[in-house]
Amino acid sequence: SEMNTYPVWIDCDIGVDDAIAIMAAHALPQIDLLGISTTCGNASQENTYRNAHRLNGLLGTDYPVYRGAASPLCRELLTASHFHGNDGLGDVDLPVPPDAVYRVEAAWDALYEAAVKYPHELRLIALGPLTNVATAFSKYPDLPELLHSMLIMGGAAVGGNVTPAAEVNIYCDPEAAELVFDSGVHIVMCGLDVTLKALLRPADWDELAATGTRAGKFVRDCVQCAWQFSQKFGLEGVAMHDSCPVLYLAHPELFRAEEAGVKIETRSTLTLGKTVTDLYSDKQFDEKNATVVLDVDRDRFIEILKDCIKAI
Repeated sequence: SEMNTYPVWIDCDIGVDDAIAIMAAHALPQIDLLGISTTCGNASQENTYRNAHRLNGLLGTDYPVYRGAASPLCRELLTASHFHGNDGLGDVDLPVPPDAVYRVEAAWDALYEAAVKYPHELRLIALGPLTNVATAFSKYPDLPELLHSMLIMGGAAVGGNVTPAAEVNIYCDPEAAELVFDSGVHIVMCGLDVTLKALLRPADWDELAATGTRAGKFVRDCVQCAWQFSQKFGLEGVAMHDSCPVLYLAHPELFRAEEAGVKIETRSTLTLGKTVTDLYSDKQFDEKNATVVLDVDRDRFIEILKDCIKAI
């Protein structure tokens, strides 16, 4: 049987788990990565943009990198240095390649051009706050319809991690998330329900480092800051949040998901940034705009992820 290959655009706020997700996208044969756009979130836009170039250096690739938003649409920026380190990549030594190409074109324009080139085929994977995507959808009203679909790491059907109600990517720019979820594009939402099950454990990163490759050692080194933080919450590893939508695209059979209506809370103080789903309610929204991913075969997920890193 022929394997499907999908044209993919990744929009991200490159931190530790974003970096590993990009490594997976690079290695997975199902994914043809056309470009990377960066936004603020885990770290400042300056750092996330720099980190994308640093990853090109690590992978020996020249994926085009485009700079996006430096702040949320209408809120103060909230970064996560406690988890991702000050530079967003666990403060590991990873140089910017000397031949890095600094493009002047904005993230939203480059994304739109890719969608025009691959109409109804392009999969947009968004791994950070949705500021760049919302900006693109506002500037180009035909973009949501031009995309095949969108896969995100964000939200949660139950609970949150920045507040009891909200997950950090949505909370960081709830107005952007609202615009995107109301845009008509179909969204595969990989929220905390699934991502907190996708744990990379110490034995896994030791195994990767033992291969002796730069990629394997980078994974071990860059997760250490996140590991210190994760242990405080009793987790037995570091959640590979951002690898979930990437692996869902290539291997949906690893996951359990349900169609749902999802809307974003933007006005409340208590539940700001909550992804309100109709999964567990008698009252249903008028339309099912999302596939909400709820569970994953953790062992198979991590085996595929490790194979990706080992192939680099």
